[in-house]
Amino acid sequence: MQEYLVFFILVATFVLFIWGRWRYDVVALLALMATVACGAVPFHEVFLGFSNPAVITVATVMVITQAITQSGVVDVLVKRLAPVTTQVWIHIGVLTLIAGFLSAFMNNVGALALVMPIAIRTAAKNERPPGLVLMPIAFGSILGGMTTLIGTPPNILIANYRQAVLGQPFSMFDFAPVGLSVAVLGIIFIILIGWRLIPKGRLKSQAMEDVFHIQDYVTEVRIQEESPLVGKQFHEIESIAEGEYIILGIIRNHTKHLKIPVHMELKANDIFIIEAASDDLEKLVDDCKLELVGNKDISAETLQSKNIGLVEVVVTPGSQVEGRTPNRMRLRTRYQINLLAISRQGEPFNQRLKNVRLKAGDVLLLQGDADTLNETVADIGFLPLAERGIRLGLETKKFLPIAIFFISLIFIITKLLPVQIAFSGAVLLMVLFNIIPIRKVYSSIDWSIVVLLGAMIPVGGALASTGGTQLIAQNIIAFAGQTHPIFILGILMIVTMGLSDVMNNAATTVVMAPISISIAQSLGYSIDPFLMSVAVGASCAFLTPIGHQNNTLVMGPGGYHFGDYWPMGLPLEIIILIVSLPLIVLVWPFQ
Repeated sequence: MQEYLVFFILVATFVLFIWGRWRYDVVALLALMATVACGAVPFHEVFLGFSNPAVITVATVMVITQAITQSGVVDVLVKRLAPVTTQVWIHIGVLTLIAGFLSAFMNNVGALALVMPIAIRTAAKNERPPGLVLMPIAFGSILGGMTTLIGTPPNILIANYRQAVLGQPFSMFDFAPVGLSVAVLGIIFIILIGWRLIPKGRLKSQAMEDVFHIQDYVTEVRIQEESPLVGKQFHEIESIAEGEYIILGIIRNHTKHLKIPVHMELKANDIFIIEAASDDLEKLVDDCKLELVGNKDISAETLQSKNIGLVEVVVTPGSQVEGRTPNRMRLRTRYQINLLAISRQGEPFNQRLKNVRLKAGDVLLLQGDADTLNETVADIGFLPLAERGIRLGLETKKFLPIAIFFISLIFIITKLLPVQIAFSGAVLLMVLFNIIPIRKVYSSIDWSIVVLLGAMIPVGGALASTGGTQLIAQNIIAFAGQTHPIFILGILMIVTMGLSDVMNNAATTVVMAPISISIAQSLGYSIDPFLMSVAVGASCAFLTPIGHQNNTLVMGPGGYHFGDYWPMGLPLEIIILIVSLPLIVLVWPFQ
């Protein structure tokens, strides 16, 4: 009876993951508490998942990725390779290959974050829409993660399950024979055919004003002679004119001031550059006797100067800003940043901006101090879409995180240290050498992923301990009948692919890995080909924007809609299925 309760909890968990109303870490904790309530997870095992080596490894990979990213070495390499963009297929090919290569050795979200600004800039330079290159590099980064142990959380989890059963995990490059072949063929498909399958309606080059419709929120108003604001200081405006508005700048005598002194005395004929919804603007104009100038549309150039800059940012999945409103984040009062506009799936948002609940993939246009804007928005939790300033002369210390990383890889490859110990030591050395400050260590970890893994591992264990995995395995075997075991591998991979397209790939792995082990043991086969099938299937999230963080990240900047992914993703998944199954059996035989 208990196995059916756990199975019901898992089905409910899948539904909540797909629904997306709550964050996946919250859903995972709900699933954990439900399995505890039904007695499937003993009290003393509730939080054992957080001490799992796979969780530690995923967290340390995130920190190492952050340290390498901020060193600037990879930025220089990417920037020097990116200009080869004259032909469309070469443009897409170079960027996709770079994303795939980087994601083999670092967190694939971090790899995409490095390549995406370059992709957007080079697309604009060649008068190509960003939607033409963003989906290919997102898919390329996912494919690259299949090739090594540390490329993606599913591989780390699969290695951990093998160690639990056989006492020996998969090593660093055990995934390469299958993963590298799949990645190379997948990237070739993307370069030659895949990008042509992106819906043509998304392939439009748009200026910033067209994407955000800045003029819908920002306008210019002139202070009239009889206005109560005349003679008042700038900081006194709020006590005179109540409402939801932001004054972005003042134009006086044809000179624009975007950094306004609080004690600046207001004069008649001063022009405010003001952000407000139409009804709030109307009330402000009436109360303060202002005059709408309205003789020209507000452009992005109007809102920036030598000291004040604009930056486009994207809301990353699982970040601290997802699900919050700009008002609650206090962007203006706490960070001195103005929110100018929001775009969702390539369409401007037409509600009051400060009360919009942000979603992963939303693109925001922010205004702030030019010198610190990019760094500030990154610290808040946004991903800047602008290319960072890169110094051409690199100091020796810039290569230190790369050196430490490769030394840790040597310890892992030679099996002198397990991966979680080697990478934990690498993080410690980076802190001791002041490569990455302590606060960055903690802020670079995506805690939603850590919570997801820590909560779902006991849930997956409960499915196995109650006999649920054995029950599912028997049904799959019965369905397959007396067919060749490669057919069962195919079913396993297709189911895993389907789940990964609608829920987090780490959660998919936690559920499907124990089932694959039960199938293998029931048939008397080696568990290796079955675990490898789950590893490949869990990394194949190409049909929807919600299956993988990278798909979500490019959704807003690329202007994609939910159904835009499968035209390229479905044939890619079919290719992977056809290619990987015989390779898995060849490299990891059943007996």
